[in-house]
Amino acid sequence: MNDSLKNIDDTTLIDLADLFKVFADSTRMRIMYRLLAGRMNVGDIAQALDMSQSAISHQLKYLKEVNLVKSKRDGKSMLYYLSDDHVKTIIQTGLEHIEE
Repeated sequence: MNDSLKNIDDTTLIDLADLFKVFADSTRMRIMYRLLAGRMNVGDIAQALDMSQSAISHQLKYLKEVNLVKSKRDGKSMLYYLSDDHVKTIIQTGLEHIEE
């Protein structure tokens, strides 16, 4: 076994499992997949996913709390985007895996 794996404690593995739980929700995945293309406001996401702005806002709030999505004010609206390239990599790697 790889030496770096031996040093991971149970708390870290629990945190990892919690991260993957976020990705287990299809609505959150649909939102994050849309954000792969770039910044979007709530209305655009809601329209693209044929969902209410309220439902999208609720999920975006949660995604921000777990640091997978960030936001930036653009005039009167907020633009949402994926926090970093790690989030993109997780999504893209998952897609590659299921497409094999």
